[in-house]
Amino acid sequence: MEIGFVGLGRMGGAMVHRLHAAGHRVLAHDGQAAAQDAARAKGIAVAADLPALVAQLKAPRVVWLMTPPGQGTCALIETLGAMLAEGDTIVDGGNSDFRDTRRLAAALRERGVTLVDAGVSGGTQGARDGCGLLVGAEPALFERLVPVFEALAAPGAYARVGGSGAGHFAKAVHNGVEYALMQAYGEGYELLMASDMQVDINATLHAYQGGCSIRSHLLEKLCHALDADPALPGIKGHVADSGMGRWTLEEAIRLRVPTPTISAALQARFRSQQEDSPTMKSIAALRREIGGHAVVKAAA
Repeated sequence: MEIGFVGLGRMGGAMVHRLHAAGHRVLAHDGQAAAQDAARAKGIAVAADLPALVAQLKAPRVVWLMTPPGQGTCALIETLGAMLAEGDTIVDGGNSDFRDTRRLAAALRERGVTLVDAGVSGGTQGARDGCGLLVGAEPALFERLVPVFEALAAPGAYARVGGSGAGHFAKAVHNGVEYALMQAYGEGYELLMASDMQVDINATLHAYQGGCSIRSHLLEKLCHALDADPALPGIKGHVADSGMGRWTLEEAIRLRVPTPTISAALQARFRSQQEDSPTMKSIAALRREIGGHAVVKAAA
């Protein structure tokens, strides 16, 4: 089928290539000239701008967005929605806030334009080799888009998970769980590193991954990261959070669902982003006041 595709970064560029290789007619656009050139080099048609992309697609149009979450993508959806006509569809494949998705979908529905949310999982490897897709759409539209989902997803790795917003919500929960799993692997790694038994970290983790109960895609990636040097020289212990863990916890609080593990993992990320923890400074000072305990002096 014919599909417009906006956003040719690390994920989008690979996904467009998969669609093109599967025989779909793809018309792509990206604001970066280098990304456009890379797509053209692979034989993919490129539109100079959004109006050109919309004009060259046949109705009913389908435009897939693979752009960073936030106000930029919200504005892009609104702009694109104003250019499209009744019966057209926008698919947001980014990690957008499911609450924004529901709001935008309701606004577009008044114009007869449908917003489908597709939570994409699997990272850059998934974009190249087949990802997971969590789709929020009405059943009939989902079925019409199945050829696109089959081209992008790993075998059996796409599903309609509900109506508008459900795809992005399911992806947010996925990322919250991922935070917790990463934290558990990280704590296990630190404990192995700290042991006075001089444990072979690489051998241990590869054995875990080879057939133990905690094997997983994430552990496989951690093994790869540690293969060169398990001490990870040159990497600072600063871990960003995309926002999806926060949205997951906000919804958990609203629904009164206890999620202590995900919460602890997100808090650990916040702590990693601090150059020096004011909380721990105050506790060190308090211990000195209470019991005369020594404090570690900060560097001048």
